[in-house]
Amino acid sequence: MPLKIELKPGERLIIGNAAIRNGPRRASFIIETNTKFLRESEIITQSDADTPCKQLYFALTVIYLADDPRQAEEAFVAQASEVMNAVPSMIPFIRDIHAFIEAGEHYKALKRGRDLVQYEQALADRLKGIEPAV
Repeated sequence: MPLKIELKPGERLIIGNAAIRNGPRRASFIIETNTKFLRESEIITQSDADTPCKQLYFALTVIYLADDPRQAEEAFVAQASEVMNAVPSMIPFIRDIHAFIEAGEHYKALKRGRDLVQYEQALADRLKGIEPAV
């Protein structure tokens, strides 16, 4: 089933192993084959992965885009174990992500990874609002 993609001016898109950047005008095109792709809003670079959950999300993007994701999956599991030990409240997110990976549903794992990053940010925001005890 063809998929129509609309890009904002300057928006990036990864299709397979190709990175595409739109020009100065809005553009639309149709993907007619089954391929992996990520819009700019779903992309995180390794340098932007500055928190443990963002690092997990980066690993998920590698898993999603890789032709053979086994090595990236092993790295994800090791990182995820550390995160779960440090912050047990993240276990449900990581359990869901792992289940999606096991089922071969890498894009769903990536979407759940975004939820994990948002949860991490919410925790950090709450901690910033707490006054230290005197």
